[in-house]
Amino acid sequence: MRLLRLTMRTAAVAGAAAVLAAGCSRAGGGSQSAATTPASPAATSSSAAASAASGFGTLSGVCHGGSASGSTDQGVTSSSITVGVLTDEAFNKDPDLPNAAKVFAAWCDAQGGIDGRKIVPVLHQTDLMAVVAAMTAACSSDFVLAGGSAALDGIAVNTRLKCLLPDFDAQPVMAQNQGSALQVAPYASSSQYSGYAGYYKWLFQKYPGSANHVGILSGQSVITEIDASAVEQTVKADGGAVAYNGTFPPVGVSNWTPYAQTIKAKGIKGLTFYDTPQDLIALEQALDSIGYHLDWIDANSNAYGTGFIQIAGKALTKQNNYASLPGIWPVEKAAGNPAVQKIVQLFHQYAPGQPVTLQVELGFSAWLLFAVSAESCGANLTRLCVYQAALKQAAWTGGGISAPTNEGALTGPPTCFNIEQATASGWQAAGGFTPNTGGTYSCGQEGTVKLTGLPGPAQLSDVGKSLSDLK
Repeated sequence: MRLLRLTMRTAAVAGAAAVLAAGCSRAGGGSQSAATTPASPAATSSSAAASAASGFGTLSGVCHGGSASGSTDQGVTSSSITVGVLTDEAFNKDPDLPNAAKVFAAWCDAQGGIDGRKIVPVLHQTDLMAVVAAMTAACSSDFVLAGGSAALDGIAVNTRLKCLLPDFDAQPVMAQNQGSALQVAPYASSSQYSGYAGYYKWLFQKYPGSANHVGILSGQSVITEIDASAVEQTVKADGGAVAYNGTFPPVGVSNWTPYAQTIKAKGIKGLTFYDTPQDLIALEQALDSIGYHLDWIDANSNAYGTGFIQIAGKALTKQNNYASLPGIWPVEKAAGNPAVQKIVQLFHQYAPGQPVTLQVELGFSAWLLFAVSAESCGANLTRLCVYQAALKQAAWTGGGISAPTNEGALTGPPTCFNIEQATASGWQAAGGFTPNTGGTYSCGQEGTVKLTGLPGPAQLSDVGKSLSDLK
């Protein structure tokens, strides 16, 4: 499984809860707005400027004005489209996905919206544990969900399916929600296949002595138990073995030295860690204090960001920290990607001082997928149309934000990934990682590792519904 297509791997916290750390060219871009008669040079210039403003990377005409009218579905009026954003922000204080929603809507609406209808994002705060209540609120008012995520999303997925609410999810988390019905996402997400087969295979090739000495250490929770099982199965399939699978109390640890000593005593050479980046750094400092240095540490996408670099200090010179991304363009290389650079520019304009992160990229890709799909429906905007339009995107990249993803086959094995390494000067492409797609991603080489013993994705039939109920 890949909690971020990764599914964004989770961190255990008090009460056995979980907190999100927070998944090339695109075939078939957004709708073109070509003139049917020759335009004057001034008109042509104006049209080109408008097209550039409404475009996004390789996508064109994503948002624009129009004459759409009528209440064609719940949450749709002649002037607006109400879109729900599920978020744990009130609990985990992470504003990345809410920021992405705010910025995307501001930009899209400035271009005229979706055929003249303005996007109105509505945040539904889960407070972590109240995810069903948040989903129920969305069911009562929203057209769709887009660009959001919740650590305990699997608890509310049946609620969403009962009200036939499509979900353009930024990062599905729990196994029950990954690849669930009426869902599309910026990356392949399935609880039935490992998203890290290529990652561990690469680690074992780079550090062959570590393969049979892998450790897993996680804050105890129902989600990290599933994560650990997926890692153990993947490591075994890649020819390695987990020699230590430890947990620590969800309320936290004040002294990491005993855990460091256990890692040393068991001869662990490669470690996958599930909890907050702050706790990982504390563990690495404890390892350093006893003079034990691992071949590699899977810091995972929780740590992928400038905050980890800033607080890690000399730990980054003592331990090799890596993170596997689901074929998403690295934030530190934004200048080399028009779509990601546009996100940076829009944040400067609409959310000054707020960082562009991996989660922001995922949120934008989800919003773009919604907008392109909705725009293709024209004035008669319905849930059925927008969902079916999204499924037709066979090589979705969000305008260049990611490697291609087939939205009609999200529950299959993941196809692309890229590996980042934390250094004192920042995150960068891991030394020795050789991409084969777009100069950044490794695609078609990850291998298929089928996972067993994990919950399957929720289906419409589980709640007595079928696609024919969606109008």
